[in-house]
Amino acid sequence: MPHADRSLGPLDRAAYALFASRADSRRHERDRRAYRGTNVTVAFDLYVARVYALSWALALLVACVVVGIGLLLPTGVVEATAAAALERIGRFGGEASGPAVPERIVLSRTEVAAAVGVVGALVAAGVHLVVVYAAGRYLRWLSAARRANIGRTLPSAVRYLNVLASGSDGRRAMLRRVADTDAYGETAVALRKALNTAAMTGNVDEGLRRVARDTPAQDSLAPFLLKFREHADQGSNALREYLSMESRMLRHQQDRDRQRAAGFLELLAELFVVLLVLPALLVIVLTVMSIVAPGLSAPVRTPFGSVTLRALVVYGSAAFILLVGGATAALVSRLRPPDQHVVYRRPASTLDSLRTATRNPASAAVAFAPIGIAAFVAAVSLGVDTVVSLLVGYVGFSIPVGIVAVRRARLDDAKDHELKDFVHAVSGHVNLGRPFSAAVDHVARDVDLGPLNRDVADLSMNLHLTTPGDAETDLRTAALDRFVERVGTPMAEQTVGLVIGALDAGSDTGVVFETLQGEVGRLYHEKRALRSGMLVYVAVGWTTALLVIGISVATSANVFAGFDRLSTMSELSGVAVDPGAVDLARDQYRVYVTTQATMLAAGWFSGVASRGQYEALLHSGCLVAVCHVVFTGMGLV
Repeated sequence: MPHADRSLGPLDRAAYALFASRADSRRHERDRRAYRGTNVTVAFDLYVARVYALSWALALLVACVVVGIGLLLPTGVVEATAAAALERIGRFGGEASGPAVPERIVLSRTEVAAAVGVVGALVAAGVHLVVVYAAGRYLRWLSAARRANIGRTLPSAVRYLNVLASGSDGRRAMLRRVADTDAYGETAVALRKALNTAAMTGNVDEGLRRVARDTPAQDSLAPFLLKFREHADQGSNALREYLSMESRMLRHQQDRDRQRAAGFLELLAELFVVLLVLPALLVIVLTVMSIVAPGLSAPVRTPFGSVTLRALVVYGSAAFILLVGGATAALVSRLRPPDQHVVYRRPASTLDSLRTATRNPASAAVAFAPIGIAAFVAAVSLGVDTVVSLLVGYVGFSIPVGIVAVRRARLDDAKDHELKDFVHAVSGHVNLGRPFSAAVDHVARDVDLGPLNRDVADLSMNLHLTTPGDAETDLRTAALDRFVERVGTPMAEQTVGLVIGALDAGSDTGVVFETLQGEVGRLYHEKRALRSGMLVYVAVGWTTALLVIGISVATSANVFAGFDRLSTMSELSGVAVDPGAVDLARDQYRVYVTTQATMLAAGWFSGVASRGQYEALLHSGCLVAVCHVVFTGMGLV
């Protein structure tokens, strides 16, 4: 591969020369199969060579560190470690394994160096194996992620192909239109790969066959591509019948998948409540138990200094709660269907970001970040505790961004509602025989579409700017693309995008809008059903958070105060209570920290369940503010 060698850097050439042959070993057969289902652009043998080079570099580095530390340690530490190891081996071997292990082992400096070298070699081998295994797991993870994305996007892509089949385009052009639509995710990527292979081989069938062989979605995309190729060879009528049947089957399968996801989400919500409430209760019980178990206040050495066991459990519980909240929010986000997931993109320039800060949550996150930082700095300068100051800064940042996200979401919901009416109105005019541009013009003048009025008027004007001739189709597509961009919702992209491709393909206008009415109605119904179903989990998150606030405040205000009075009167009452075990301000502060961690986790869960990550900022910020107001009002902070 001289040409390939010239395109590689010196490190890649060295790694390739040393380790590329490992890619042909039986050990990496499973990794090679997983690699075929990924979008990794590096060749497999070069990928394996890089992994082995990295693994041995890390192994050498770790071995040097271990050997260096071992040689710097006093000889007595090494001898004691060796004695403990031999004693453990002797216990496992039993009495018949040989003479008893001597109590004292004396090692020379050479023997110490040899022992440290053996340990370093074992650690290096372990690091090498872990890195190679992790690289293989990474390929399998990428393949599984692609398979899941194809399963979610394939039904919509097949419905689009079903509409395109009524036009005059051949199968290559039909596949190209789907491949160029980003809304179809990894399905579009797979079709692009098939078309690129077809361009090199001159045969679409060969491209479809190779993608069907290598795709990770062997139970969905692979059979579809093979049957698509088979029915396309039989003629346009056979292809249309197959796509119509396949779109119905995939729609039923998609409905079953959503029902399973809803069941999993219900189980996840129940587990989430348990994992949030238990750490808060553990902190309260641990604080009460410290009265009768002084050992909980014993110091424990950590790399960051000495800390009591009770403090370690308290702050560890807070960290665990935040981890549970983040992981649960991520899972809920993945369970949301891709056609119901909105991605906001921030403009490239800072000035445009500030100009759109009240309409775009991504821009708002940049615009309001200085407010959160200023709130944190102001709180610290006033002598407020660091944790409380961080929470103040978080509230100052999260609530404004969340408000912008809610306003934008409500506007998008209103546009989607009117988009459904817009499609039905245009379909009625098209069925009467009017051209598409004339139908849009009539709707723009005669129908009140609320927040969609300006976007429809802009579309009507742009459609009338088209000129007869070959450029008409391109200008109409540009006008519809601008309309989709102005509306900015996933439903607009899927429905109007379907019109763009179908009309460009020469599909029958009546068939296009008949299919479009069913598609927009289905998408709007699914969006409303998802919204109403997710409100249950929003209520679960808020109820859990308020319950934890009530328990924490009641315990801090009454139980802790009672134990504090008991400790001060222990000599008079005859009850032996360690006065140092009860510190009312310290214990109330620790419960406050744990409770605020619960507020963040519950807010993230509720917000992601409601509409997404930006609304998670609003819910968590509001819960943090409510918790602080309650604790402050009760005099606990």
